Amino acid sequence: MKYMALIYAAENSGPQYGTDEFNQLLEEYGAISQRYEEDGVLLGGDGLQDVNTATTISVRDGKTETIDGPFAETKEQLGGYYLFECENLDQALKYSAMIPSAKYGRVEVRPVMEYEE
Repeated sequence: MKYMALIYAAENSGPQYGTDEFNQLLEEYGAISQRYEEDGVLLGGDGLQDVNTATTISVRDGKTETIDGPFAETKEQLGGYYLFECENLDQALKYSAMIPSAKYGRVEVRPVMEYEE
């Protein structure tokens, strides 16, 4: 079954870009991504650009509206994701707990809806 691990953190809660701590975080992400590949569970994943680059759209009565920024005003922001192929939720939770940003943010794990064709 496919599981999406959505990585959330408050702005500036983790290591800051350009610091030794940030470089260490990137190394941790590289190592864990390699582990996921070796274990055969990684289907995809990426980090996202800062929330100030987001645009939210909605379509009402055939009219498309755009808003600069994310839909919800929250302290925590979606910063990236992993897509896993796991045997069950327990396995997905095990791999999601390894995500380095879980130390200062949160990781939401959800099964992916798979539609039959």
